[in-house]
Amino acid sequence: MLLEQQIQKDYVQAMKDKNSVTSSCLSFLRAQIKNVIIDKRVEKLDDLEVVAIIKKQIKQRQDSIEQFKQGNRPDLVDKETVEMGILKKYLPQELSEDELKIIVAEVVKEMGAVTVKDMGRIMKEVVAKAAGRADNKMISELVKAALSAV
Repeated sequence: MLLEQQIQKDYVQAMKDKNSVTSSCLSFLRAQIKNVIIDKRVEKLDDLEVVAIIKKQIKQRQDSIEQFKQGNRPDLVDKETVEMGILKKYLPQELSEDELKIIVAEVVKEMGAVTVKDMGRIMKEVVAKAAGRADNKMISELVKAALSAV
């Protein structure tokens, strides 16, 4: 089952269960998916594109949580945290740091990278191999470490 279909199914179930938090969160996610479909002029999105949308939503929630903490709004922090948990259920299992280090080392070796100037090429390849299963910030840090050790 495609991820988009699973989200739709869970949304319908949340509506039936009268779970307003889950249904509103998934409704907003579905709207974002539809906007991307319209922008790209396609019928359906593949799972990687849906994962990218979900990650963007999670990032927005993290930013909101920081803002609400600064504004002393624990009620909104709790709401955003719950929604972030709902969204994280749809992400694939993340790669461990050790698994990422192996991928980075392989790519650095394959491409013969020797300086930090090669970081862009390495990042692009590692992100493609990780296929949405790793945080880009962590990838960046590992690539920097690997290139500085070469």
